[in-house]
Amino acid sequence: MTATACFPMSHKETGSMNETSHAPAIEITGMSKWFGSFQVLDKIDFAVNPGERIVVCGPSGSGKSTMIRCINGLETFQDGRITVHGQELTQKTRALDSVRKSVGMVFQQFNLFPHLTVLENCTLAQRWVHKVPRTVAEGIAMEQLKKVRIPEQAHKYPRRLSGGQQQRVAIARSLCLRPRVMLFDEPTSSLDPEMVREVLETMADLAREGMTIICVTHEMGFARSIADRIVFMDQGRIIEEAPPAEFFDTPRQARTQKFLEQVVR
Repeated sequence: MTATACFPMSHKETGSMNETSHAPAIEITGMSKWFGSFQVLDKIDFAVNPGERIVVCGPSGSGKSTMIRCINGLETFQDGRITVHGQELTQKTRALDSVRKSVGMVFQQFNLFPHLTVLENCTLAQRWVHKVPRTVAEGIAMEQLKKVRIPEQAHKYPRRLSGGQQQRVAIARSLCLRPRVMLFDEPTSSLDPEMVREVLETMADLAREGMTIICVTHEMGFARSIADRIVFMDQGRIIEEAPPAEFFDTPRQARTQKFLEQVVR
């Protein structure tokens, strides 16, 4: 069952996170990737502007998740190049660290440490990777937990939270590191339908503030409401990309039309 929540907003609405540079926040040029002999990405060309909200959709196995995992170095690629805020992504430690500091990612699974409280989950990377003092890290964590609307859960363990609350903790944890770009890999796919809306609302709040977002999702109501641009992928290629009204109402490609017939009711 798929939630079709709508989140009306002006696509010109921006906030304090919005950036003024005219250079792309992310630029992918001619990127190809293979798993053994299977080509999962085929000459991807794709750019995202600062403050832009991109939704990536397509059938299972189309390469959506692999593409965004390449952006912060979780997957390697064989051909092409990726730059993030002007920094080319390579497998050198310094380049990877530089990119990962500016790119946050939220996965299908929450990946919270069950033996740590919500607050401890949100301060761990700050304290041990970025050497932020404990009191400062806790202040940042509480600020982000307020942003995702669950500060009252700070001292609970993940097992005491609903799936939607756990995913919002995962979002807050990523935001604690002050990313300039947020990547979401089907963040609602493991949630019960009634929990989907609260996570989508949290993501909509980030978009309203001007955060640069790339989200892989099958939530078409969310895509229509929040995206500046929708990218449709199939068989490792970008088949079509367009603003939401054009994408849903007048898709150009037959493959896109067939996909929409199956997922939009």
